[in-house]
Amino acid sequence: MRAVVYHGAREVSVEEVPDARIERPTDVLVKVTSTCICGSDLHMYEGRTSAEAGKVLGHESVGEVVEIGPAVDRIKVGDRVCVPFNIACGFCRNCERGETAYCLTTNPGQAGAAYGYAGMGPYRGGQAELLRVPYGDVNCLRLPPDAADKENDYAMLADVFPTGYHATELAGVQPGDSVAVFGAGPVGLMAAYSAMLRGASMVLVVDHQSDRLRLAEKIGAIAVDDRQGDPVDQILDHTRGMGTDKGCECVGWQAHDSEGHEHPASTMNNVVRSVRAAGAIGAVGVFVLSDPRSPDTLMRKGEVAFDMGMFFQKGLRIGAGQTSVKAYNRRLRDLIAAGRAQPSFLVSHNLGLDEAPDAYLHFDERADGWTKVVLHP
Repeated sequence: MRAVVYHGAREVSVEEVPDARIERPTDVLVKVTSTCICGSDLHMYEGRTSAEAGKVLGHESVGEVVEIGPAVDRIKVGDRVCVPFNIACGFCRNCERGETAYCLTTNPGQAGAAYGYAGMGPYRGGQAELLRVPYGDVNCLRLPPDAADKENDYAMLADVFPTGYHATELAGVQPGDSVAVFGAGPVGLMAAYSAMLRGASMVLVVDHQSDRLRLAEKIGAIAVDDRQGDPVDQILDHTRGMGTDKGCECVGWQAHDSEGHEHPASTMNNVVRSVRAAGAIGAVGVFVLSDPRSPDTLMRKGEVAFDMGMFFQKGLRIGAGQTSVKAYNRRLRDLIAAGRAQPSFLVSHNLGLDEAPDAYLHFDERADGWTKVVLHP
């Protein structure tokens, strides 16, 4: 099969690799029809993680089931499915509690496994023609009859839509709340979109990419361009000096200021400054255990200079971490099927798999108009 293979910093290629296949009785084999490039793939692409050369990338996949193992009961050949980026067993203590992002069996020695990602197990990714899905009955979300017509929408269910929604869940967004979202990448835009689905009265989205801020305005959010001044001051101006009820951090450790300088703690601390006293924060931007290439001494050890004093003084609450996609993907799927949600507004490019190297280059450069890439093997 053809697949996108990582070779080192800013070096990927599309190559022939051995076909994915059924390896265990509980496996499902999916012919991939859509697979996305995620912002977190760029951490590996830029050489900022421990991803090993030869890894097949990709963790956002939709496709058709073409083979099932003898122990698979629910999923059938011919089903159209979306595959969560989490690989979960369904029976460990964490999975039973719904915390499938922290499965205790699929990546021994660490809580949590994923496709094609550094440190998340030996699983090959979905930027390929075929994808082996372990525990297929658990990990395949069956799609409705309109799957082909709304494929770009359903592809967002593998990661970014649930992850954005998770940010609002961690923050406890309620109807009428005001919400500040830092980061207008795909996850940040999905957090803003999710806040609106949950009934937020005002959503402010902070970034300095004009194309992404335009998308924020398109869905009814207020764009806060940090090139025009301190984003916290702008948020306070919009909220009569009080700050927002809730905040979402959707950038992570590779946060940059408007001049392009990397400051790992900047968005996290700006969220703390932006949220009113007794408010809450959901943090889903990726932070890693170490980054030897970071310009920040603390971040090289996986640490940041968090403004704990302000956080404590304001009595804030925070939730953080990867998304247990299965906690949300059914209900979000049903919103799409009912026409109540259309997350494909993110998608800027639909490309063939062979175009992946060029797509990675443009997406990594944050080239104007490259907001979300869907590859079609």
